Amino acid sequence: MNYYRFSFGYGLTPVIKNLVIIMGAVFLLQMVVSGSITLYLGLVPILVWKKFFLWQLGTYIFLHGGIGHILFNLLALWMFGGELESYWGSRKFLFYFFFCGIGAGICTVVFSPYQFIPVIGASGAIYGILLAYGWLFPNRPIYIYFLFPIPAKYLVIIYGLLELYSSMEGTGGGVAHLTHLGGLFFGLIYMAYPYIRQKIRREYYKRKWSQRGPDNKDYYH
Repeated sequence: MNYYRFSFGYGLTPVIKNLVIIMGAVFLLQMVVSGSITLYLGLVPILVWKKFFLWQLGTYIFLHGGIGHILFNLLALWMFGGELESYWGSRKFLFYFFFCGIGAGICTVVFSPYQFIPVIGASGAIYGILLAYGWLFPNRPIYIYFLFPIPAKYLVIIYGLLELYSSMEGTGGGVAHLTHLGGLFFGLIYMAYPYIRQKIRREYYKRKWSQRGPDNKDYYH
C-alpha cells in the first residue's frame, strides 16, 4: 500500500519557538513605545551610513509594521523554517536565519543609501528560508490558498521574479522588495557555496595532476 501524509507546518522547533516569542514580545513593546523604537531599531539606511547605526542590520528583523505583517511572517517562518531546522540542526538554522536577514539588510543599505524610511520585518530572512526550502525539497508541494499545489522550486522562482519586477518601484506600497531580493540572494550564495567550492577544488586537483609526469614529478611550463 502507498501511504500519503499531509502536514501543515513542521511543529514548533526550539529556534522557531524562541524567534516567535522574541518577535511577539518586541511587537508588544512597539505598541507601547510607539514610533521611536522603529526609528532606532528599524533599518534606516542613511543612519547606517551617516551615524554608523550598524546594529540596525540585525535588530530590524524583529520589528513589524502591524498585526497582519507579523502574523504572516510568523506563519511562513513556522511552515518552512521548522523542517529546515530539523534537517540542519538548530545552530546551523539560526546562523542561516541571521545570514539571510543581515544580508538582506546590507543589500537594502547598499542600494538605497539615502533612504530615511525605516525598513522592518523578518521578511528578508524568511525569503532566504523559502529559497533553502525550495533548494533542499524542490518537489515538495506547497498549497497556494490551501487549494492549489505547486512544487516548492517553482514557488521560489515565481516569488523571485515578482520581487525583481516589484523592486523597480522601491518600497512602493510599504513593501521593501529590495530587502526580499537580498534575502533570496544571500540564501542562494549560502546554498550554492559548497557546490562552487567543490567544483573549484576538483578543477584545481585535476589541473595539478595533469601537470605531473609518469615519474610522479611535477612539470612546470
